[in-house]
Amino acid sequence: MSVVQTVLGPVPSEDLGRIMHHEHLLSLVPGPWLSGGRPDARVTATGLKPDPNETRYADDQVRHAVTALSGLAALGIGTVVDLSPYGVAGRDPVGANVALLQRISRESGVHVVAGSSVYLEAYSPRWTVEADLRQMTERFVADAAQGIGTSGVRAGIFGEQATSLNRITAHEEKCLRAAARAQRETGLGLTTHTTHGTMALEQLEILRQEGADLDHVVIGHMDTRADLGYVRQVARTGVHIAFDTVGKQNWDFVLEPEPHDQPDGEIAKQAYHRSDITRATRLATLVAEGFEDQILLAQDLTGAEVWMNPTTHGQWGYSYLGASFSTLLLEHGITEKQIEKMLLTNPARLLQTTARP
Repeated sequence: MSVVQTVLGPVPSEDLGRIMHHEHLLSLVPGPWLSGGRPDARVTATGLKPDPNETRYADDQVRHAVTALSGLAALGIGTVVDLSPYGVAGRDPVGANVALLQRISRESGVHVVAGSSVYLEAYSPRWTVEADLRQMTERFVADAAQGIGTSGVRAGIFGEQATSLNRITAHEEKCLRAAARAQRETGLGLTTHTTHGTMALEQLEILRQEGADLDHVVIGHMDTRADLGYVRQVARTGVHIAFDTVGKQNWDFVLEPEPHDQPDGEIAKQAYHRSDITRATRLATLVAEGFEDQILLAQDLTGAEVWMNPTTHGQWGYSYLGASFSTLLLEHGITEKQIEKMLLTNPARLLQTTARP
């Protein structure tokens, strides 16, 4: 029987429903301010040991996620994949709060699959930078076999494994190779993060060198690449590609955390725009060219960016993909059957694995 490893245990793949393949469920609250202040500050003041599952901030994270997921059942979406790397998008640096995804799944009735990965070097926890290739591989394998970090929740996929804009640092290459080796050992799927669609072919070359199963690899964020010819070139390798920032029409161009010593005064800022009309047009082109069996869809929704997209994520939340954007795809000539492939058949195939004890 084909099964998928969710945060609550193995689930038959036919029970998944439609799948949002790239989301971040613990990042919907962009900070602890709704909880009455930072949990670590309260802990310091009281002398108590922090518990990521008991703070008011954690309760806010769960409550907001459950509410945000409440409209998905009506759209046939039954599964969300949380691809938050260590220390990024709501996940803590050691993976302890992945346990919150179990609460979210139970309370929402939505299947949740947890990924394991390391993000861009500038955002990577110190322990991942200090780990060598063998140690990082062992960590990923343990995340699949025993549980992510200290959470006890087993990974059902590796990703989003990241590389930088127009380059791959030595640390990022190490982690990508480790994810490939762990994929080879565990049989899980692997999905990547490309920064604005760059370095996709270089990612594939590294994965080939490591003997990764490219039939179970997704190259992420290809909808943010300005050059459709490049996207087509990646798709022609036979690998899966993700249009996984649907609804994120505007976002800040941020490659590293803001410096602690930022001087007062005016700062330069870059932002990026990619309209959903462009996404729909490109998807229609790729489907017409025969790539419909290789495409996955998601929103990559985070609370920190919703304010920049008030008519998409800001109005529809997680329902945007299955409601508004799917209608846009139909208007561009993509059929219901083809949408079903991109939202169900293709992502389910990437998540399937043989049941393990």
